This record gives sequence, C-alpha cells and structure tokens, in this order.
Amino acid sequence: MTTISNRDIGSDGLALSAVGLGCMGMSQHYGPTDDDQSIATINRALELGVTHLDTAVTYGDGHNEALIARAIAGRRDEVVLATKFGIVRGPGGPGVDGRPERARACCETSLSRLGTEHVDLFYLHRVDPEVPIEESVGAMAELVTEGKVRHLGLSEANAEALRRASAVHAISALQAEWSLWSRDIEDEILPVARELGIGIVPYRPLGQGFLTGSITGRADLPAGDLRRGHERFAETNLGHNLALVADVERVAREHDATSAQIALAWLLAQGSDVAPIPGTKRVDRLEENSAATQVELSGADLAALGRLVPAGQRTAFAAYVSA
Repeated sequence: MTTISNRDIGSDGLALSAVGLGCMGMSQHYGPTDDDQSIATINRALELGVTHLDTAVTYGDGHNEALIARAIAGRRDEVVLATKFGIVRGPGGPGVDGRPERARACCETSLSRLGTEHVDLFYLHRVDPEVPIEESVGAMAELVTEGKVRHLGLSEANAEALRRASAVHAISALQAEWSLWSRDIEDEILPVARELGIGIVPYRPLGQGFLTGSITGRADLPAGDLRRGHERFAETNLGHNLALVADVERVAREHDATSAQIALAWLLAQGSDVAPIPGTKRVDRLEENSAATQVELSGADLAALGRLVPAGQRTAFAAYVSA
C-alpha cells in the first residue's frame, strides 16, 4: 500500500498527512473499545504515513490522550499531535470554557498525558460565547511563545471568530464538520478561512460512518451509540439518506473503490489545504481510508456527488462532545 504524503495546511508551516486519524472513537461514543486494537491501528497508521493524530483533553476523560501516548512511545518525532481544549462536562450536560486559565491548565494536562514536551496543533474546541476570543487565543499564543504548542487551531468557529482570532495570532487550521452530507461551511466560513490562510481539517468526513455504506438501519448502531440520537439516523430520514449512499456507491463501483474512499476523495479534491481526519479504531478501515488518496475523481463525478443533499439536520450541539 502506498504511503500517503503530507499537505501544507495554513500559512505558517504546518504540514499534515493528507488523511489523518481521528482517535475519539477509541475511547467513547461508538460502541465497544479495545485498547490493544486501537494501539495496533495507530501503529499501522504511522506505517502508512498517517501521522496526524487528533484527540482532545475530554475524550474518554483523559483515556484517549493516555492511549495515544502508549501507542507512540519512542516514535514521537513521527507524529503530528493535535489536541483540543474548551469543552467541559458536567451534570447539566456539555458546555464550553475558553477562559485563558483553562487553556493553560488543559495544555499542561495534555502534555502530561501525551508524554511530550509540546503539542503540534492546539485547538480551541468550541468558541466560548462568554469569553472574548481574543482572550482565549491570546492565552494559546502564550503557549506557543513558551514552546509548549507549535500551531493554533479553532474548531467549529464562524467567519467572524476566524477574523478576530487571526488578528491575535496566526491560526493554522479550522476543524469543521465537512463532508458530502455536511456542507455548511462552504458559503461563508470556507472563503474567509482561505482568505486568512487557514487550512481545513474536516471531522466526520464520512458522515459518522453513514457514507461508508456499512449502516443499513438503526439495528446496525450498538446500544448507547451517540448516533442513535441524531436526526440523520432517525427512521424518518433513513430511506432518503440510504439512497444518497447508493449514489456514492455507484461512483465507487466505477472507480473500483469503496464508498468511504469516494467520500474522502471528494473532500481531498476540494483543495490542497484540506486534510480530513476520519475516525476509526480498526486497521482494515484505516487502510481503506488511507487508500482514498489514490482515487482520482472526474469533474463529472465531483459535480454529481456535490448535488447530494441529506435529510435531517446535522446535530450541532451534540458536536460539542463528539468532534
């Protein structure tokens, strides 16, 4: 299998593997987990050139960062580590905390758990409406000055937040839900990000697994699976959305590829500043996703895929705890 290459993301020297690895599912939300299986997946990722590993301080209440530390022990120089702060959990549900002191405390916690002296990409997980973003990013910038962080990112930020943050410090990456069935960023946010030299890191690039074709009904979702509460997986929307996946599968057959590879190839074709992070905890899915870099879609393919519209809204608030 071909080793995948890096892409220059942002305007301040950040390079990410064309396809990264979202590690959240190794610790929470998507059914049973197995640490040994997850570590094997991360090791295989590095062999394939999938060197961008994405986590967050809250994933699995710290389990995810500690798991990654175990997997990359002795291989830190091969990895681009991305982690996030700003989401908090409490008895009332998820919330946000972008206070400067929170940025510093979470960074220190992440460094300790990850067993490293620096994080390559440090995100504000969600913009805190109660804290001026200039204050949040100012604290993050101090961590860059101190050498604890190399590059800064924002997750699920709007165009105004991108402009205000960039006036404080260079923002290398915007993490946003973007896929064949989540196109929200394209009208306003994507143009502003590109104007400011901010690269795009799409999360949920496979529609939480729906675009892989592996989900044929709600019975395919394990008990307790986060997706059971999302509109696009509801019975009323399943028929329409399964037809959408069938359209993707038709393109896949023409390219001797899988529907997941087509969905990722569509994203990769949107620009050289795009580096999606499909999440998986399985080696076979990792290898499948990585091979998407070898798929070349025609203009007609891209246009046809771009016309697909899912039924149901994306679950924006649930994204607080699942991105």
